[in-house]
Amino acid sequence: MRFDSGALAALFGGAVCIALSPIWVRVSEVGPTASAFWRVFLAVPLLWILFFSFKTTETKIIPPQWGAMIAAGVAFAGDLAFWHWSIKFTSVANSTLLANLASIFVTLAAWILWKQRPRALFLAGLAAALAGVGLLVRASLGSSPTALLGDGLGVVTALFYAWYLLSVKGLRDRGAATLQLMAVTSTLTAAILLPVALASGEALLPATAEGWLKLLGLAWISHAAGQGLIAHALAHLPAAFSSVGLLLQPVMAALFAWALLGESLSLPQVAGGLVVLAGIALARRGSAL
Repeated sequence: MRFDSGALAALFGGAVCIALSPIWVRVSEVGPTASAFWRVFLAVPLLWILFFSFKTTETKIIPPQWGAMIAAGVAFAGDLAFWHWSIKFTSVANSTLLANLASIFVTLAAWILWKQRPRALFLAGLAAALAGVGLLVRASLGSSPTALLGDGLGVVTALFYAWYLLSVKGLRDRGAATLQLMAVTSTLTAAILLPVALASGEALLPATAEGWLKLLGLAWISHAAGQGLIAHALAHLPAAFSSVGLLLQPVMAALFAWALLGESLSLPQVAGGLVVLAGIALARRGSAL
């Protein structure tokens, strides 16, 4: 099977851009919720400029589905806030791997809510992924007193991200364009996260110019560029291949954390991570969606 080389490069490039996001969060000069706010707020002007600049058959303004749009914004706000806190408490590898369980939760939701029964391959992948999570949690118990909390927040992240993916799928099915979705949901997410960040009492503004550059990297490289490249790739590549190809993201995040933060992986973590990746890959291939 031959794939569009440009779309393939966009898929992997987007995965690498997003893999940098936990690094930006870890070295940020602001709190986790504040970094989640700046991640979307600083990307909003760029996303709207792109939306109004690229006039393709897809980028058309439709009557907005405000209920679904708000649901997507709430889901994305929860996804980012819980993930950023997870990154603070556990390893980058664990938080990113556990957040990628979202695809499994999407299929489980479709099974429970819409009776879309998945294939046996999904159940095998689910069992493998859960076994891998068990290995990751066991490794966390011996690493630090906060790691288990971070792992738990990573699973909560996956639940919110699954909700976001289902919301976006519904909007896409009703004709919403990729850039329109990104611009609107990012705007709504920023509006939701700002009061939460203010109420949390955490540092909201970076103290140095370097701190602002880190937030811009998080917003423009990881959020806008990463999500944009993946959205472009998904329109030109088979869904099954794309979903498995995106598993490059947690692998690259672990490599970045090792190279840039000196965050080493224990043998149980490596084993658990590989089992989780294999489980997610199997589950995605056996998904009904």
